[in-house]
Amino acid sequence: MTSGFLTTHILDTARGVPAEGIEIALYRVSGNSHRKIATAVTNSDGRTDAPILPAEKFAPGSYELVFFAGDYLRRTGQAGAEPLFLDQIPIRFGISDAESHYHVPLLLSAHGYSTYRGS
Repeated sequence: MTSGFLTTHILDTARGVPAEGIEIALYRVSGNSHRKIATAVTNSDGRTDAPILPAEKFAPGSYELVFFAGDYLRRTGQAGAEPLFLDQIPIRFGISDAESHYHVPLLLSAHGYSTYRGS
């Protein structure tokens, strides 16, 4: 049994607040195949209420988080003209250590984003 798990959160860097109410989908990726394995919505702290990939489902491999940021940007008046510059933001990453905590946050603004492997 593994003891690793995956968490994420979203910070709205333009407003300096956690990004609440953003849907996130997690996919397992194998070649050109994507299989959705989890969905969640960020809470008032910009985090999911539980790990998006808990220990019992955690395994090494390739994954993709898709952050559905467009509705949030529209709701907060940051969207600008359609089509949005950023609407769905995919981040593909690999998990190699089944015993580690992986944290993949999104730092978001209407015209840019960044991510990193956090702790």
